[in-house]
Amino acid sequence: MKIGIICYPTFGGSGVLATELGMGMGELGHRVHFITYQQPVRFNAFQENVYFHEVAAEEYPLFEYTPYETALASKIADVAFHEGLDILHVHYAIPHATAAFLAQAILKSKGIEIPFITTLHGTDITLTGVDKSYAPVVEFGINNSNGVTAVSADLKRQTLEYFDIKKDIKVIYNFVNFDRFKRTNKEHFKKAIAPNGEKILIHVSNFRKVKRIQDIICAFGIIKKEIPSKLLLIGDGPDRIRMEELCRSLDLCEDIRFLGNQNAIEELLAIADVFLLASEKESFGLAALEAMACEVPVISTDAGGIPEINIDGQTGFVHSIGDIQAMASSTIKLLKDEQLLQKLKKQARLQAERFSLPVILQEYESYYQQVIAEFAEK
Repeated sequence: MKIGIICYPTFGGSGVLATELGMGMGELGHRVHFITYQQPVRFNAFQENVYFHEVAAEEYPLFEYTPYETALASKIADVAFHEGLDILHVHYAIPHATAAFLAQAILKSKGIEIPFITTLHGTDITLTGVDKSYAPVVEFGINNSNGVTAVSADLKRQTLEYFDIKKDIKVIYNFVNFDRFKRTNKEHFKKAIAPNGEKILIHVSNFRKVKRIQDIICAFGIIKKEIPSKLLLIGDGPDRIRMEELCRSLDLCEDIRFLGNQNAIEELLAIADVFLLASEKESFGLAALEAMACEVPVISTDAGGIPEINIDGQTGFVHSIGDIQAMASSTIKLLKDEQLLQKLKKQARLQAERFSLPVILQEYESYYQQVIAEFAEK
């Protein structure tokens, strides 16, 4: 198949999944064309069968805001026409689904018909999607997609609750690439972070309000009183400055390190003892799954689709949103009981294997073929 993938090329979960999916499809022999405004962050090396097409949205004095969606639709149509694409797969409903619909109409006027699939990732439904400024367009984009997937059962439920959806939504979970995410010996690196044998806690996100990083920092303050430990905060975003100020006010700066965005996250996960996730909205929790693949138990909230991957008492512990004391207590319990810690590490890895790249790739490949066949019959 010749597949066009439209996504945000950033460190967020939707961009990571789209990139890993495209690269995986390329390894299976399909020709994959990424169409976005810059090269995806995880597509950082040459790979046969995988191509990148930049969307150049020029600025003109006439436009107060650059019309990216229009430029994107034009680029999608151009690539589909010249590369002979069989299917388009757009990640994140805004603005990609409507851009794909417009491109589809442009191509139809040229005698070319091509289906597109929309994958819903989370905040395109639960946050921006329910905003009155965007909701009608989101609903239209979903209902006019030729196939729709959601990354968790909970996200499917919320989509059907928030919108009048006429399309069937197929749940295809996020995945993890075990060639990359696995436990490796990085003891020399661990000693540099924790020279006195401190436990290492870790969090990865895009530092938005919904991630509730302040809860992680406050929980760490409680944990640190009981167990010598370090906290690594990986990522960047609008809440970072506020979180740095919180660390100063709590006098925790000596033991908390803000590492910004990192490409080699697996090397940091390899030295971690526990992964912390305090989100109030989380459609899936890809960062938690990647941690579990590296044998790191997860202490999380019960938001969204998180309980579908982090099983309470088996791969970590799950608590109510905002229950800082409970998160701290579970972490302390785990770190004080080496036998329990090792047990949960192994079980986290086993659970993560249910979401391995080959398994999910096969699901997407079958779904592509199904949508192409159904579209051809119409």
